[in-house]
Amino acid sequence: MSVISAPYTFNEEDLYVDLRPILGRGLYLKCEGFNFAGSIKLKPATEMVEAAERAGVLTPRSVLLESSSGNMGVALSMIAASKGYRFRCVTDSRCNLSTRLVMKALGAQVHVITEPSAEGGFLRARIDYVRALCALDDRYVWLSQYTNPENWRAHYLRTGPAIARSFPKLDVLFVGAGTTGTLMGCARYFRHWHRRVRIVAVDSVGSVTFGGAPGRRMLPGLGMSVSPPLLDTSFVDDAVHVEEADTIRACHHLARRGFLFGGSTGTVVSGAMRWLAAHDSAGLTAVAIAPDLGERYLETVYQANWVEALYGEDVLRPGDPAADSAPPVREAESAPLRDAGDGRASDTVGEGA
Repeated sequence: MSVISAPYTFNEEDLYVDLRPILGRGLYLKCEGFNFAGSIKLKPATEMVEAAERAGVLTPRSVLLESSSGNMGVALSMIAASKGYRFRCVTDSRCNLSTRLVMKALGAQVHVITEPSAEGGFLRARIDYVRALCALDDRYVWLSQYTNPENWRAHYLRTGPAIARSFPKLDVLFVGAGTTGTLMGCARYFRHWHRRVRIVAVDSVGSVTFGGAPGRRMLPGLGMSVSPPLLDTSFVDDAVHVEEADTIRACHHLARRGFLFGGSTGTVVSGAMRWLAAHDSAGLTAVAIAPDLGERYLETVYQANWVEALYGEDVLRPGDPAADSAPPVREAESAPLRDAGDGRASDTVGEGA
């Protein structure tokens, strides 16, 4: 029996779905959505807040501030409510309505950016607004998930070791790339583990994280408009880019078998299946990380009118979620990028959760 008094202290760390009966290839899916924030973002949110507390940055008069497309905002809303802080989330009109409602229910103030910046789109407009708030009022404490090393450290301390305990013979790990906190934390942990683990990043087509061309991305969570400040590609072996249409198909394919996952999970599963199909995967122990569940995507990923309007009437055609028409697997760049820095906000950031 588990008894808690603070919601951020509970997180189901050891639940996996065996996808072989559904997808026909050996892949275990680590489910990170079973906590009171509903996503993997609970871990870095907790680490960032508690690090700020230890540093004396947060005081009773402080107002937590973050730019988020969804899950990080919910996690910080929950933590702020539990700890007695005020929280303001700056998001944009692409954020799921249900996600905004959850944040407000938890007491957060949600500011929605409705007009993109001429240079940098909605994300630049969000960051500009955050900076303006910080300049006007010193009560605001911007945690900056894009540059804060506690983002990746949370997964180095918790997510990586949890996977290692459950799969001591792990061969390949698939991780979605947004802010790259999860990717970098797990990759750093397994770099020094007792056996070689291949780290495969899964990104969205239209993201520039691994050198792809910028393009339209409608699903929140994965992908960045510039190279993420936290990213060090020397820790990454391969990168797979997934079209959002394939993300939609993967989500619906899993849902038809009773597993309702979020858009980021659909991307990771689609990318993992493509990578496994392109390599000699017989006998490999493979794990993919599912960042969240699907309830907050009922008005988007699982809403037929929304899907057809953006991706066409035939997007939900029957078949393998990793469609043959999807982009090929390509190698990740091996040269390390600039260091994450001291945790302060960078002038160049991209979308994150």
